[in-house]
Amino acid sequence: MQITEHIAPLKLAIRSLKNSGNSVGLVPTMGALHEGHLSLIRQSIAETGVTVVSIFVNPTQFNEKKDLEKYPRNIKGDLDILQRLLRKNDLVFTPDVPEIYPEEDTRVFDFGHLDKNMEGVFRKGHFNGVAQVVSKLFDIITPDKAYFGEKDYQQLAIITLLVNQQNYPVEIVPCPIVREADGLAMSSRNQRLSTREREEAAVIYQTLSQAIHKAKHLGVDEVKRWVMDTLNDCKLLQVEYFEIVDGSQLKPVKSWSEKGKKIGCIAVWAGKIRLIDNITFQE
Repeated sequence: MQITEHIAPLKLAIRSLKNSGNSVGLVPTMGALHEGHLSLIRQSIAETGVTVVSIFVNPTQFNEKKDLEKYPRNIKGDLDILQRLLRKNDLVFTPDVPEIYPEEDTRVFDFGHLDKNMEGVFRKGHFNGVAQVVSKLFDIITPDKAYFGEKDYQQLAIITLLVNQQNYPVEIVPCPIVREADGLAMSSRNQRLSTREREEAAVIYQTLSQAIHKAKHLGVDEVKRWVMDTLNDCKLLQVEYFEIVDGSQLKPVKSWSEKGKKIGCIAVWAGKIRLIDNITFQE
């Protein structure tokens, strides 16, 4: 693999590889790589001639300065993992903040109602920051495909809209959630959980899974209350939100009889660590 911190040599390398007939896949990450990231990278390797993995902790998508400071970073460990996984012509892009933001990015994106609920309520400006960095990566790398995990379901919907709004010639590839043996969705933030918090965090997925069965005889609002009450009964867990939305527009579902896929999206505090997850109720 080839590693660069700078935009200019990255563009040159990608141009040369594209001229040789290679398609380019992008896997944007903030590092602290785990199996969830690696599943995206493997899919890109299988589907494209060249995979670019970016490692950049994007400051504009953090609402809390302390959260940005505490976000896990392990660039040496990440590069060791990627060295074993990536091919000779694959690229790793590890810029610093001035490389991505030589000046303040003042762009404001309009995602309509997509960022007005769930994460958009509790993390004001988060998705605008995500759009800033993702659009910059698309401009720099010009990928044919970009791979994003379905754990961040709302983010995936917003990036898909961003591509349509900005007419980027890139295919967004959704990738399934990768879970620990006990069901907890893999996340870089899991590293910051204490032993007891980690044990209780497993209840999140267990509860979501049970909610699918509850939906067979309870209404939407009743299922929502049951999930929140069940998790809030756990000593170390506190639900921030749980919403059941349609799979395309992310609008709240009122009845199971509504057409289309229905997704239950949740954010839970495990101590001081915020975890998100989701589950599909109906295809």
